Amino acid sequence: MQVADWVLNSGNNRHLSFVIIDKKNAKAFVFHPDGQLRGAAAVLLGEAIGDDSVPGIGERALSTILPEERTTPAGRFVARLDRNLQGKDILWVDYGAAISLHRVVTGNPKERRGKRLATPSSLDNRISYGCINVPVVFFNNVVTPAFKNTKGIVYILPETRPLLHVFADMRAAEQARLQP
Repeated sequence: MQVADWVLNSGNNRHLSFVIIDKKNAKAFVFHPDGQLRGAAAVLLGEAIGDDSVPGIGERALSTILPEERTTPAGRFVARLDRNLQGKDILWVDYGAAISLHRVVTGNPKERRGKRLATPSSLDNRISYGCINVPVVFFNNVVTPAFKNTKGIVYILPETRPLLHVFADMRAAEQARLQP
């Protein structure tokens, strides 16, 4: 995986555990600080395709967020385990935009979130307000141990912009590599 190689070769993860979210394929990959894969799982993502959060979206009530505003932003984020307003542990990815990675939310049976995670296709994995939903066992056994008592890095790959535009450090490394 190109991004994982860059992260390790450049030390961009600062010797911390890291996660790569592939939005196009609706997958999460969690790595040890040395790049060894801890685990991978299907994810649910923001309903809208896009790579940027709407400015101020983290301060708005969910009921005011339009379907086209429900994006999972692309980029590099320093993440830490914490609790949400209901006291449940989550991995805060972008606190200002209210984006987190958490156990799949199954409160609304009509959304069939658990079933969406289990299908082989990523076409039905767009349902959230922007947060990243993962299977409960994956969160408990892979995500939590990777981030317990420490921070880590989450790389969310773009789906509408070029990869090297989202990760400027990666672009600089690629340009340096191509120099004669």
